[in-house]
Amino acid sequence: MPGTGLFGSLLFVGIGVVCLITNVSIVLKLYPALTNGVLLVVFGGTLFFPPSMIYRIAVLQDKSIAGSLAEKQIARYCRKVTVVWCVFFICNGGIALYTVFFVSDAFWSMYNGGISYILIGTLFTGEFIVRKMTDKKMPKAVPLSRITGTSRAPNGIICYDRTYSAGIYRTWKDFLDDTSRMRRIIQGDESLQWILYCEDCWYFLVAFTALLQCKKQVLLTANISPAYIKEIRTPGTAFLTDRLITDTLHIPSLLSDTKAVDSGAVPQIDPDETVIILYTSGTTGKPKAVQQRLTEFETDNGFVLSKWGNEVLQRKVCSTVSQHHIYGLLFSILLPFTAGVPFRRTRIQYPEEVEQLTDDSYLLITVPAFLKRAVEIETFESLRLCSPWIFTSGGVLSLETAAKTERVFGFWPLEIYGSTETSGIAYRHSKNGLAWTPFDNARINANDAGRLVVRSPYIRDPAGFTTGDEADILEDGRFILKGRADAIVKIEEKRISLPEVENRLILSGLVADVSVVALEDRRQYLAAALVLNAAGKERFSNLEKYEINRYFHTYLLQFFESVVLPKKWRYVDALPTDPQGKKRTFEIRSLFAPSPQINLHGITGERVLEKTDASVVVELFIPGESEYFDGHFPEFKLLPGVAQIELVVRLAAGHFKTGIYVSKAKRIKFSNVIAPDSIIQVELAYNAHAGSVTFKIASPGGETIHATGALYVGDPL
Repeated sequence: MPGTGLFGSLLFVGIGVVCLITNVSIVLKLYPALTNGVLLVVFGGTLFFPPSMIYRIAVLQDKSIAGSLAEKQIARYCRKVTVVWCVFFICNGGIALYTVFFVSDAFWSMYNGGISYILIGTLFTGEFIVRKMTDKKMPKAVPLSRITGTSRAPNGIICYDRTYSAGIYRTWKDFLDDTSRMRRIIQGDESLQWILYCEDCWYFLVAFTALLQCKKQVLLTANISPAYIKEIRTPGTAFLTDRLITDTLHIPSLLSDTKAVDSGAVPQIDPDETVIILYTSGTTGKPKAVQQRLTEFETDNGFVLSKWGNEVLQRKVCSTVSQHHIYGLLFSILLPFTAGVPFRRTRIQYPEEVEQLTDDSYLLITVPAFLKRAVEIETFESLRLCSPWIFTSGGVLSLETAAKTERVFGFWPLEIYGSTETSGIAYRHSKNGLAWTPFDNARINANDAGRLVVRSPYIRDPAGFTTGDEADILEDGRFILKGRADAIVKIEEKRISLPEVENRLILSGLVADVSVVALEDRRQYLAAALVLNAAGKERFSNLEKYEINRYFHTYLLQFFESVVLPKKWRYVDALPTDPQGKKRTFEIRSLFAPSPQINLHGITGERVLEKTDASVVVELFIPGESEYFDGHFPEFKLLPGVAQIELVVRLAAGHFKTGIYVSKAKRIKFSNVIAPDSIIQVELAYNAHAGSVTFKIASPGGETIHATGALYVGDPL
């Protein structure tokens, strides 16, 4: 009988002693009934004070249960088994008690010495069979480093295209076949370092897995502009991509090989020996390499699944985040793969795409910038999802946007705080307060400078990692973020916190978003770019810009000295951000220094990335208030094709002194729309002899191609 052991022996000895003293045999005959009664109390008590007794026994026997993907399901199953044992103790104890008073000693001996043990054995056997059958149905986390050919069913769905109900799937068998094909190509190349860039999540997963299986170092970057790649690509570094880029290996072409593959043999990955380098731009715009291992990534996924595994298992995953950043890689690719949950093959780029996701329950991986754009759509009723779950990271989610997200999508987003260097640190539901709760496996404190220090399994340095964020640690172990420690500048020898100025502007009740930057020409000064909310737009609807400036100047005088107040102001529909939702400081600075030499109808922030006598690569900010949007698609603003052509012509005129008359156009193709308040990258190549300008308009880093073609231009200006 479970749980008797030493307790049962002591009870038996105690009863024996009582029998010797009193010479009353009935006391001995009560032993089986008393044992059942005591066990009923012990087992039954854990139903009211969990975890259940059977769960406690199970965890003692198998240490991997605690914190596993199936922990909650196992706990529920063990509770049911505990209830069954309690019912057995009631029945068995009742019969044992009956045999004490109403039957012969022979029947008492037969039941309590034989039949009851047969019943116990039968119950043990039946539970064992049911447990094995139930175990097969339990979800199992299979990290990338532990996959085998039989980790999933051959027809198990790994990812889907468009919507889950569309039925366009990639299965476990497809994964084994494609990774085998990729390994065959990679093993034939001596390169140790491989740049990997894929917009298609399936191609990314296959190539990422094959590279690690071949013990290659993986370099991940979301920016693939020629100048950026030139900085990070050393001699002997190979480049895998699903884009058509010169001097790269094209993944779709490689996977089209129809030769037979050996998908049965799956090389093991040693997560401790992996090298994964993620490139971030930082504040300088220069590539910053952060080296990580698969070990820490899988540990991070393990915690997230132990915390929110049930939510993940009940939904299909879709993402607005690039998988070339740590947040996108962890949550959009590795997390659903480990849990065995299908993920969307392509990234959601526009809020309107969410309207398609009404066929199933979805888990959305996103950033605050995307949610902010989505909830501002006037006809947002079509965005409401069926039992959604939303993770967001990569920036601060305002309470206003979080509340609107719940009204629009049907879920208040769960925020994850972390970084490329630390992985996940903490989480919060801001409707319950602004404090962050550290991950269970993270220890945090503030150093003497007030900066947050993190120690966790994701950080190999025992001293931990000192973040760039200032924080107040609360008595219960949670913390409040106060802003970036490096966002302190000196204006006229006076120290001023940029986040503090931004927070004061937000607290005016008239501002939805703001970025304050420090600029310098003859002297240093502050400049503020503001996005007015509905109240602000109504408040200033009939005022000139200088009157709005004066209002905010007077308002800030309540909190700051005049010398440190912003000297320049810009009012935009949205602040420029990258795919992760982080504000693009360079583009924001460019709002205050528009290019004077070319008239681009309100388009600002021209940034020359590369330039030769015959080519140029520039980035531009396309503000929503540009004249180019006037009269075009009033219900859903898009940059019209004719405006994109004019942009190319005027940029060519400014950089190559070409004409603005177009005599002929060839191979013009518009592939993806350009929304207001976007950043675009324009590549121009000028052939002076032919009088032609070949162009490509894309998102920063070339992630999305908007337009391509060639123009023949007229006389020079």
